[in-house]
Amino acid sequence: MTQSTAAPPAAPAQPSGKLLAAIIVGGVTAILDTTIVAIGLQTLTHQLHASVATIQWVSTGYLLALAVAIPFVSWAQARFGGKRVWLFALSLFVLGSILCACAWDAPSLIAFRVVQGLGGGIMFPLMQTLAMQNVAPENRTRTMATVGIPAALGPILGPVLGGLVLEWLDWRWLFLINVPLGIVGLVLAMKFIADDRPLPGCPRPRVDAVGIVLLAPALAGLLYGLSNAHAEGGFGRMDVLVPAITGALLLVGFTVWAVRRAGTALVDVRLLAVRSVRSSAIALTFLGAALFAGTFLLPLYFQISRGDGVLDAALLLIPQGVGSLLARLLASPIVERFGARAVAAAGFVLSAIATVPFALAGAETSLWLLGAALFVRGLCLGVVMIPVMTTAYIDIDRQEVPHASAITRIVQQLGGAFGTALVAVVLTAAATASDPATGFGPAFWTVIAMSAAAAAAALPLPGRKRS
Repeated sequence: MTQSTAAPPAAPAQPSGKLLAAIIVGGVTAILDTTIVAIGLQTLTHQLHASVATIQWVSTGYLLALAVAIPFVSWAQARFGGKRVWLFALSLFVLGSILCACAWDAPSLIAFRVVQGLGGGIMFPLMQTLAMQNVAPENRTRTMATVGIPAALGPILGPVLGGLVLEWLDWRWLFLINVPLGIVGLVLAMKFIADDRPLPGCPRPRVDAVGIVLLAPALAGLLYGLSNAHAEGGFGRMDVLVPAITGALLLVGFTVWAVRRAGTALVDVRLLAVRSVRSSAIALTFLGAALFAGTFLLPLYFQISRGDGVLDAALLLIPQGVGSLLARLLASPIVERFGARAVAAAGFVLSAIATVPFALAGAETSLWLLGAALFVRGLCLGVVMIPVMTTAYIDIDRQEVPHASAITRIVQQLGGAFGTALVAVVLTAAATASDPATGFGPAFWTVIAMSAAAAAAALPLPGRKRS
């Protein structure tokens, strides 16, 4: 469906371990930063003498920049080659980290976080693209599980490292910790990612200027509007409705434009006509909602309902990360045995069941029970993510892979933003002034409902292959 600038080489049976190592190290750098910084927002409020509302933009600005950068990746890779784009993105992220560590006040830190977000937004879909373009179809599930390791390590290491940094070092090390890892990632990428720039004389894609004008503000508006829903008034606030509705209208406009542009649009939305891409995108939207909503609620539960400190809450969440990491080892044989549909639907149902103890929990609920529930939840969602994401690539050509990566990342971000906003509204509405912890039960039931809806959304995924 998309135009190719050169005949692509045949994919090897399995990407080299060195290529995957280069991708994983770079990915860990970006994902670690997201979880490390989230745990330090309260410290930044005091250290930079800023309001909570202002410091929230340290996270919001990063996420908006990340989302805006995602649609450019498919065009940039076709124009300059994946290796050069990856090196640029990782260099930009490292530069942003250094600048963040040099920030002198809240506005400068927010601006430098935007630089980081632009780098991270390019890296996340490109991780999948570089791996999926260099693997034979029969090994996609195994490769996707390997590329997903950074997503599993982030929730384990990020909060713990962030807590240790804030306990023993200056807040600037929240960002400087990225630099040595990023440099290692750059060295590995220069050595082990093949040069795939277009051949001399091959036509190169032009910039879809109209697509940029429509899609970039569409994503920014939707995410910004949803990020404001946590405040009093919820989804009825004007700073939610105006940007979200504007973003939705621009997104519709981009879709119409992209269909007419054939294969030259910024993101080829015509791929959604392919059943595997469409079913993957729908399931990923619900997965993003359930995953991000739980990630938002769980540390708050331990801190507010049980009175744990930041570092203690991070340590208590480790079982979920361990389950997610273990899922990377188990996903491939399970999916090959039962198929994407059965694994995803069952995984969503089991993750919903594993969330029930938190919906019923109080301040004295056994930590052993909650730890076991977290492990099961992380294991199930980790296993689910692999077949759901891999499905997007099974019926498309190699040159269409970047567009599929962009689509899957966009829907996951939008689903995650909506899920987080919804549970934040429920948490705020159900809490009382005398006991803020009363809101967690209804909020966790909302996450459970999201997981149940995700199980239904997984039913159109392909079933087990018949031999």
